[in-house]
Amino acid sequence: MKDIIVKANDVEYAYKKNSDETPKVLVLKELNTEICEGEFVAVIGRNGSGKSTFARLLNAILIPTRGVLYIGGKETYTEANLWEIRRTVGMVFQNPDNQIIATSVEEDVAFGPENIGIPSDEIVKRVEEALRSVGLEEYKKASPHHLSGGQKQRVAIAGILAMKPKCIVLDEATSMLDPSGRKEVLKVLRYLNEKENITIIHITHYMEEAMLAKRILVMDEGKIVMDGNPRQIFSKVEEIKALGLDVPQVAELFHELKKDGYNVPDNILTVEEAVQCLAEMIAKA
Repeated sequence: MKDIIVKANDVEYAYKKNSDETPKVLVLKELNTEICEGEFVAVIGRNGSGKSTFARLLNAILIPTRGVLYIGGKETYTEANLWEIRRTVGMVFQNPDNQIIATSVEEDVAFGPENIGIPSDEIVKRVEEALRSVGLEEYKKASPHHLSGGQKQRVAIAGILAMKPKCIVLDEATSMLDPSGRKEVLKVLRYLNEKENITIIHITHYMEEAMLAKRILVMDEGKIVMDGNPRQIFSKVEEIKALGLDVPQVAELFHELKKDGYNVPDNILTVEEAVQCLAEMIAKA
């Protein structure tokens, strides 16, 4: 039985307006979920659905205004737990430039461990391990400001890894990257999840990125409205589109074929699967 790393019980969050008389804006409501250690979870939803607020709750940057959120079994509203929660869950944000503070890659990765008082020899070891995990060993002396967007995000991830977290939350961390940079980051995430058993919670608006997760949470109007694996979620083409979201092109193609009367499966997601399925149909015709 895997340990539960995230547990939300009837979580709500409301942003305060400028004055006490103005009603608060409720952005999360009746949010209940559990995420186990070692899962790779994508969170999708249209703008304003509450995805980024949810991400910030996971690192106790925000605290629920109602309900209880547990990270590694510790309530986020207890101030004494914050230090341990933020060591358990590392955050990677949208703009990599906002997270880089040092003049060399290795100094940037070392910044977090230095701040929590890790001994120097252990920091050196952690920096080397983190850079190896993200494939940037040869750039350790380089200026991070001269790297590509994808490389900068990998530096940010390495900085989190050096803190030895159990979970990494990425809040739209690929949205400012080109396709090559996004591919670099996703490759690292899959490696960390599959080889090092780090829990990944990836907030994204790219459906092809969500397809790579083992589980998808779909958010709408502050609630989790769907929860399942990619095949379960993207087979519900009409429901997903009604929520203002896209579906992978292959899933939409097979949905349209089925509507036109063709006897095709409704859980095809990749081009390779589509080619194989169509080839088998032609062979039987």
